[in-house]
Parts: sequence; structure tokens; C-alpha cells
Amino acid sequence: MRLTVLGKSPSWQDAGGACSGYLIEEGDTSVLVDCGNGVFAKLRERMDYVDLDAVVISHLHSDHFLDLVPYSYALTYAPRQQPVPVDRWPGTDYPARPVLHVPPGARDVFRRVVGAWGNDDLIENAFKLREYDAADQIEIGPIRISFQAVPHFTETFAMSISSTNGSGRIVYGADCSPTDTLADFARDADLMLVEATLPRPERTGMRGHLTPEEAGGHAKGAAAKRLLLVHISDELDANWAREEAAEAFGGPVEVAREGATFDV
Repeated sequence: MRLTVLGKSPSWQDAGGACSGYLIEEGDTSVLVDCGNGVFAKLRERMDYVDLDAVVISHLHSDHFLDLVPYSYALTYAPRQQPVPVDRWPGTDYPARPVLHVPPGARDVFRRVVGAWGNDDLIENAFKLREYDAADQIEIGPIRISFQAVPHFTETFAMSISSTNGSGRIVYGADCSPTDTLADFARDADLMLVEATLPRPERTGMRGHLTPEEAGGHAKGAAAKRLLLVHISDELDANWAREEAAEAFGGPVEVAREGATFDV
């Protein structure tokens, strides 16, 4: 099973970068985990977007789902998706409609967002939209995904991603504040993706994100084999972040960069 980082920025994009988006591939099956700002273009650099099997969204913050909008426009209006011949495309009665797995309430959120300027059913018509809950386990070809609610500013789900073919296990922590729940959920993960948004903890109000040191602590608590720091800005020094996390984790740490691949 291979993970490719398409985007790793926090809620504002790195220069030339993209927000959260991770491509998971196993054999002929491909799944996109989160689809934040800029991710659709990065996906197109890697594969034909009509061949993607599914998208799974961790939570309903824009930096994790906003590029579903251009993706939906492509699935709706691209020449290859039309029922009649257009240019070199022969026309089709069966346009691609990847499955879109989303948290509860996503349909209404998408309708409000897109309805501000156009057809509010754009996303649900472009994809096969299915709302999940924390108890669900979904299978997309050989890729199996289960969920765990984690504390954040909105309902958010970490994901355990494994293969029915017996390869390793990836745990994606999504966005969260410090929590033992994530470490327990990620126990013995081969690769653990943990957000490292903050240079220091929030000083006022509700917590919603982690520092690199806290990310390392979560990986240590999970006894994960490898840690990948994600949701981190290019305005933070990658070496500093890696060192902070490594001291707390005691294992191998990398800071995500776009285009990096990891096999488990």
C-alpha cells in the first residue's frame, strides 16, 4: 500500500502548495483522503481524476474539502463526461462518479457552500455521496478504512487505513487537540500521520491543534513505527519541527512534503 502526499499545508497553503490531501494506492485501487485547497490539481499531476475510486473526508473544514468543488465541476462539465461527442471524446452514457465518503451533515454543508453562487447539489450529483459515522468500516477494493472521533473545533474523524491483502497499516490523525484517544486508536501503526500545526500550544480558548512535540508524544503513545508530520506550514522550520517531534517520539520522523511517497 502506497501513500503519496498531495498537500500537507494547514488552513493556508504553502507557496505553490496545497492543503490536506493524501493519495492511497493498493494495486489498481486509489483513494483520496481529504481534498483541501489545491489538491485537485496535485491529483491530476499523479493520475487521471476519472480513475479515482473514492474520496474520504475527515471533517468539514474548508482546508480538508474545498477542492471537491473544482473536482465536481470537472466531473460535471469536462468534455469526456458528456453524453455526446465533444472534440476527441466519443461521448458516454456512464460518466465517472467516484464514491465520496463524508462525515454526518456534509450534504447540507456542501449545499450551503456551493449554493452561495450556483447549483447547491453540484457535489452530490458529481459524486456518489455517502455519509459515514464513527462505527462504520468501509471497504474500497482492497483498502479498508475505519474511523475514530477525535477532539477538534468541529466533528472530526481519524482514520485507520489498511489492506485486505495483508500489507501494513496507516493511521491518519486528521486535526485534533491532545488526546489519548488517538494514540489508542493508532496502536502499532506502521505509519502515523499527525498534524503539527502549532509552534506552541494555543494560549487562550479551546484547543484544536498540536505542536510537533505533541505529535511526537502521540506517536510514542501509539508505539507507531514511523511518524509523518502533516498539516504544517512552510513558515515553520522543518528541521526544528522534526527535532522537536523526534525527541518526544524516539523513533523515525519525517516532515511531509508534496510528492513524497511512503510504502507500508
